[in-house]
Amino acid sequence: MERTLILLKPDALERHLAGAVLHRFEKKGLRIAEMKMLRITPELAGLHYAEHRDKPFYPQLEQYITSGPIVAAVLEGPEVIAVVRRMVGPTNGIEAPAGTIRGDYSLSSQRNLVHASDSPASAEREIKIFFA
Repeated sequence: MERTLILLKPDALERHLAGAVLHRFEKKGLRIAEMKMLRITPELAGLHYAEHRDKPFYPQLEQYITSGPIVAAVLEGPEVIAVVRRMVGPTNGIEAPAGTIRGDYSLSSQRNLVHASDSPASAEREIKIFFA
């Protein structure tokens, strides 16, 4: 059984979409193995987004992800990483097709509701950050 990490970002919680998004994953047949609500600190953001720390957009990313509470969850299922990535859709909500989470609920590339691990190595690293 494969595992992946998702983060419901501050805009998902501000817009009261956490339940709708989680429901879509459960409706697909994925299992929520672990879940918690927290506020990401700048230090935690730096660990999670380590590959982006030197990029020009990082300060805005950190400001956004620390702006409110998030929900972190570990999902389990067959090929869950690929399944979740397809369900979430492309980063930019304007470009994301209808039927994907971002396509249905987002109009932004930054305020795009959900983070999903992009590979088995990322999933393992990210799960350890949020669920030590």
